[in-house]
Amino acid sequence: YQRRVHGGILHAQEKDFKTAFSYFYEAFETYHQFDVNNTSNAKSALKYMLLCRIMSGNADEITQILSSKNVLKYAGSEVEAMKAIATSYKARDLHEFEKVREAHKAELESDPVVASHLEELYDSMLEQHLLRIIEPYSQVQVAHISKKVKLDLVLVETKLSQMILDKKLLGTIDQSNSCLIVYEADAPDECYPAALSTVENVSKVVDSLVDKWQGKFINANEKAEKEKEKSKPTTEKAATAS
Repeated sequence: YQRRVHGGILHAQEKDFKTAFSYFYEAFETYHQFDVNNTSNAKSALKYMLLCRIMSGNADEITQILSSKNVLKYAGSEVEAMKAIATSYKARDLHEFEKVREAHKAELESDPVVASHLEELYDSMLEQHLLRIIEPYSQVQVAHISKKVKLDLVLVETKLSQMILDKKLLGTIDQSNSCLIVYEADAPDECYPAALSTVENVSKVVDSLVDKWQGKFINANEKAEKEKEKSKPTTEKAATAS
């Protein structure tokens, strides 16, 4: 049974949360049926099932999963912690998300699998939040972004720099003015395909002309040889023939 759990963890690390969920579900069903005296394994598998649904953007399915008859008996602090995480994630509320993590630290931070994925989820939520704030601007003070997102200025500037390095944000930070300059995404250059097509056509024409020139040159050489042959004296031809 543990192999199913480990398999699910590996798939979750690879961001394949759909497959991971199926592994955790199989493990949960097995623990539920055959390990009735030890509910901790089933609770762990259930927790990972909920985590996969949250990480895959399907947090709205949590309520349906928890209303299942087989799941009701495993209600507890760990399940409540995951429900609270799902609620804050659906609301896209960074600060509520952090409050939930702090309030349920024992249940969430003690499990390295859950803790690492929730950290990734927080980073993703923060990036999306920053991009929404930045969207109307071509140039904006980092302090303004920090104020809007209600986070420390240094943290925001560090995160923006990382997003630029990761190519998640097209821009640069003017350190002298503590200002974010946002670049427009490069529009596709319509001239390039046309120019490339022209070059290809010219190349074909040149090749064709070269072929023709070579053909004429060969024909001219052959004609010259024939004329030369005709102009030879009769005796020379006879001698050559003998």
